[in-house]
Amino acid sequence: MRSNVETAGHYTMLLIDEPMSRHTTWRVGGPARYYFQPADEADLSDFLKSLPAGEPILWLGLGSNLLVRDGGFRGTVIAMQGRLDGVEVLDTHRLRVGAGAPTALVARHAARAGLCGAAFLAGIPGTMGGALAMNAGAFGSETWERVINVQTIDRQGVIHRRTPLEYKVAYREVQAPREEWFIGCELQLEPGDTAAEREEVQRLLKKRNESQPVGQPSAGSTFRNPPGDHAARLIEACGLKGFRLGGAQVSEKHANFIINTGKARAADIEGLIRHIQQIVEGQTGVHLQPEVHIVGERA
Repeated sequence: MRSNVETAGHYTMLLIDEPMSRHTTWRVGGPARYYFQPADEADLSDFLKSLPAGEPILWLGLGSNLLVRDGGFRGTVIAMQGRLDGVEVLDTHRLRVGAGAPTALVARHAARAGLCGAAFLAGIPGTMGGALAMNAGAFGSETWERVINVQTIDRQGVIHRRTPLEYKVAYREVQAPREEWFIGCELQLEPGDTAAEREEVQRLLKKRNESQPVGQPSAGSTFRNPPGDHAARLIEACGLKGFRLGGAQVSEKHANFIINTGKARAADIEGLIRHIQQIVEGQTGVHLQPEVHIVGERA
């Protein structure tokens, strides 16, 4: 069931029993009980106020770094793609970014404005909200290294402005105030050569395309890198490159990527994740921690 209401040139969209396979980069996932796309910040605030207390909420960007199980998500998905996605140059050192902005777009926008330091974002397949939530990184840099402040929203629809000192940030992990979600941030950058920064963005995009299975259904890196090592090296050393389980396969191009060969179920992917963990731990003693967020009910 679909409901659309136009607000200030954008549409509020509310879907019922919406298949998440349509919205995740792995192209798998059962239905969400409710799938909501806000028209704007005020609309989002009003919607959150209307939700029952305790309603499970899943925030969705581009659908990467996420595995929704085949039984679906018994709660409300709030989809930010194409919403709250503004990118604004504040001055020669600062960029304001909405949570729905794709990270690659942020990198390009900063480069065009002659602001340096955001090029690494081109290597992250997601939105700014997701990058903030997990301290996403690429090519040796991490999101929170550049954060000046963030804007969040809580269950009551109240907007907060917070500084990095209010968060505990680590590798691929951010401990935030309970039941607050990122809707934007300001980034600290440096003025520089526009042409050189644009070339750097293109170089990193090329590097990503050459080293990762871009164009095949995946969710980005499957596992966190353990201290002093790389998950891909361990997986490959254990002979798992190309290993298949159902329709899920360890990428031949990059061993830390699992791809959907065309007919995978979420159960295939989750099963392959567990199999990799067991084999790698059994052979090396290293327990690989998933980087992907696994949610929902098993079928």
